[in-house]
Amino acid sequence: MKKSVFGKTNERVLMGRSDVSEALDLIADSIVDDHRDDGMMALVGIRTGGIHLARRLVLRIEKQLSLEVPLGTLDINLYRDDLVGMARQPVLRTTDIAFDVTDRNIVLVDDVLFTGRTIRAAMDGVMDLGRPARIQLAILVDRGHRELPIAADFVGRELETTEKQVVKVRLQEEGHSTDVVIVTS
Repeated sequence: MKKSVFGKTNERVLMGRSDVSEALDLIADSIVDDHRDDGMMALVGIRTGGIHLARRLVLRIEKQLSLEVPLGTLDINLYRDDLVGMARQPVLRTTDIAFDVTDRNIVLVDDVLFTGRTIRAAMDGVMDLGRPARIQLAILVDRGHRELPIAADFVGRELETTEKQVVKVRLQEEGHSTDVVIVTS
């Protein structure tokens, strides 16, 4: 554990770069097993961490299947259920899904699954674009404490946490070393 300059926060590394890579390999293998003969599968990364993980997964999946897998990015800010309590307007980023989601098998990708509210918002966002045949969920870290009945189909690692702890996925694409840490204040 590491103490901050202020002595209030403890941070512990749970997964290093190789652990994250192994978890993504397992997720990609599971997706391939489930979609081997599926020409209608596409991945959609949820902003922000989910986008980077989705890109990494697409590379692994395309290598195994020897075919191009459509990839989209989704901004869920307008679909959040906590906007009413927010004083500011949400910062809107780009949703880029350049394919028709109707009748596709969509795999949503995110970094951490916690209460399930982000995933509910993401499903609403996808459904506004069309009616997929199926929506599945790939998560690097499932930390429990669900508020909604949402479960991941593909999980890199399950963690036991308290509700007060914070799980952070730090990625090279965002200027960090790739790892997963748990922060206790």
